Amino acid sequence: MAASVREKQTVALKRMLNFNAPPLKNTATEPVWKVLIYDRFGQDIISPLLSVKELRDMGITLHLLLHSDRDPIPDVPAIYFVMPTEENIDRICQDLRNQLHESYFLNFISAISRSKLEDVASAALAANAVAQVTKVYDQYLNFITLEDDMFTLCHQNKELISYHAINRADIQDTDMEAIMDTIVDSLFCFFVTLGAVPIIRCPRGNAAEMVAVKLDKKLRENLRDARNSLFTGDNMAAGQFSFQRPLFVLADRNVDMATPLHHTWTYQALIHDVLDYQLNRVVMEELLGAEPSPAGARPKKKNRKAYDLTAGDRFWQKHKGSPFPEVAESVQEELDTYRAQEDEVKRLKCIMGLEGEDEGAISMLSDNTAKLTSAMSSLPELLEKKRLIDLHTNVATAVLDHIKSRKLDVYFEYEEKLMSKSTLDKSLLDIISDPDAGTPEDKMRLFLIYYITAQQAPSESDLEQYRTALLDAGCDLSPLNYIKQWKAFTKMAATPANYGNSGVKPMGLFSRVMNSGSQLVMEGVKNLVLKQHNLPVTRILDNLMEMKSNPETDDYRYFDPKMLRGSESSIPRSKNPFQEAIVFVVGGGNYIEYQNLVDYAKVKPGKKVVYGCSELSNAAQFTKQLSQLGQK
Repeated sequence: MAASVREKQTVALKRMLNFNAPPLKNTATEPVWKVLIYDRFGQDIISPLLSVKELRDMGITLHLLLHSDRDPIPDVPAIYFVMPTEENIDRICQDLRNQLHESYFLNFISAISRSKLEDVASAALAANAVAQVTKVYDQYLNFITLEDDMFTLCHQNKELISYHAINRADIQDTDMEAIMDTIVDSLFCFFVTLGAVPIIRCPRGNAAEMVAVKLDKKLRENLRDARNSLFTGDNMAAGQFSFQRPLFVLADRNVDMATPLHHTWTYQALIHDVLDYQLNRVVMEELLGAEPSPAGARPKKKNRKAYDLTAGDRFWQKHKGSPFPEVAESVQEELDTYRAQEDEVKRLKCIMGLEGEDEGAISMLSDNTAKLTSAMSSLPELLEKKRLIDLHTNVATAVLDHIKSRKLDVYFEYEEKLMSKSTLDKSLLDIISDPDAGTPEDKMRLFLIYYITAQQAPSESDLEQYRTALLDAGCDLSPLNYIKQWKAFTKMAATPANYGNSGVKPMGLFSRVMNSGSQLVMEGVKNLVLKQHNLPVTRILDNLMEMKSNPETDDYRYFDPKMLRGSESSIPRSKNPFQEAIVFVVGGGNYIEYQNLVDYAKVKPGKKVVYGCSELSNAAQFTKQLSQLGQK
C-alpha cells in the first residue's frame, strides 16, 4: 500500500527542514543547526506531525513565530515556513533589512504570487542581502493532517470558511468566490502532496459543486502547463499510489445536519465533543489538591494541562474508535498490568542505583553490567507506558464525568433511535423537561435532531409545547429558526437523509469495571454497543466508490481533470469500482463521520478511504454557528 497522506506530508516537511534536500539516511553526521521561523498556519501544520524532539534531531535548535520579537542570530541559516500573506511578506522584508540571519530559505505554505515575490526581491536588493536569500520554494502544504486517513484545511481563521460563512443569507458573490478559492487552494495542495490527480464527483447546486468546478479547472490548468506541472516526473514517481487514480467525493454539510449535532459514544468523538480537543491535543483543567476547600475560601487555582494523543500511542490507535465502556475497561486492564510491573520498575531503579546508596551502585557496576544493560533498555519503556496510562486514565475520567453529569448515554441512545426511526421508550418532552438530564445545549441538540429527522414536522401546537419546554430549560432557540428555514428549503430540494438502521443494544451493566478498585466507576452508565451502520456521507461514498446505481447519487457530476475537454457529464467513463477514495465535506466535518468511514473501510478489504473537511467542529461549535444563522 502506498504511503498515507500523513507520511507524505511528514516527508515533505522533513525535506524542507533539510534545506529541500532528501534527509540523509546515515545519522553519524551531525545535522546542520538551523532556526525554524513559522507563522501560526505553519505551526498548525507542523505540530500534529513532528514533535519538538524530532525537530531537534533534524537540527532545529530554535523555532519561533514570525511575528514575535526576534533577536539577530547571525551565524545560522533560517528556514521560514509561512503563508504568502501581505503582513508575512512585510515582516520577511524587515528581517532582511535587519540582517537577522546568515542565510534565508523561504518556504511558502501555498504558492506565492509573482507580485509578492517581486516585493521580497526588491527588499533583498535594498538591504543588500540578495546573496543571503538562498532559496525560495512553494511547498504546497496548505492543509493539516491529523490522522493517516484524515485531514482538515485550516485551524487559524477557520471561521472564514465555516458552515456559517458559506450559508449566510446575506453573502455576496465575491465573498463566496473568495471562500471557494481558499478551499480549492488547500485541496490543490493536498493533491500535489498526494501526487495524484483524482476523479471528482459532486452533487449539483450547492457549495460542493462550486468547489468541484474550481478544483477541476485548477488541476486542469496545472496539467496543461507542461513546464511547470506539479503532477509530472519525480513528483508523481514518488507519489504513485497504484495504477488506479483515487476518487474524490465532495459532499455538502447540508446533506446531513443531524450527525454534527449528535451525541456520540466512541472515544475520540466523545473527547472532541466534551473536552477541548484540537489538532490532536487535549487541554484539560485540573483542580490542584483534591480536598474540598473550606467554605468562603477562594476557589483553588485551576491548572491547565495539555496531552498529545499521537500516532505512536498504541492504546489510542487501538481504542480511539471504540465505544466508551470498552475504553474504560481497557484503561483499567492496562492499569492492572502496569501495577503488576510496578515492582519491576522499583527493582530496575534499584539495579541502576537510582535510589539508595551511591557506593552500592558503584560496586554493582562491575558485576551487574548485563543486568544494567537490560535495565537501561526496559526502564524508559515502562515509564513511557506509565505516562500513557496516566494520560488515558485522566482523559477517560474527564469524559466519564461529563457522561454521568449530563446523562450523555441517555441522549446518545435516544438520538440513535430518532435517527434510525425506531420506537421510542419515553417522550421527548420528558427528557427536555428533566432538570437532571444534560445542559440546555444537550437538550437543544436532541430537539434539533428530532426536528431534522422527523418525516413530517411537528404541528404548530406541539411545536409551541416544545418551545416552552426548551425555553424553560434555558435553551437558546435561534438554531431552531435556522433549521426550520433549512428544512423548508431542503424539502423542496431533496429527500431527507436516511441514517440506516443503526440501533444500539444495551449490553447489561458493566461486569468487570464495576469492581470497587476501579478508577473509572461506571455505575449508572449504560453499556451501549454500536451496530455498524452507514451515515449519509459514508453511504454516498459507498455508492460512488462501488459504482452502485442509487437515486441519491445518480445525478452527481463527474469531472476528470486529465481529459482534454471538460465534459459536462455525470456519466463515469469506467465502470470499475475504485480502490481508493477521499471524501471531503464542505462546511465542516466531525469525528463521528470520520469514525463511521473508518469502520466502513475496515469491512472492505483492500479499500482505502480518507476523510477531509473544511473545518472540524464539535457539536457545541456547530450549534453556535446555527444560532448565528438563526439570529438574522
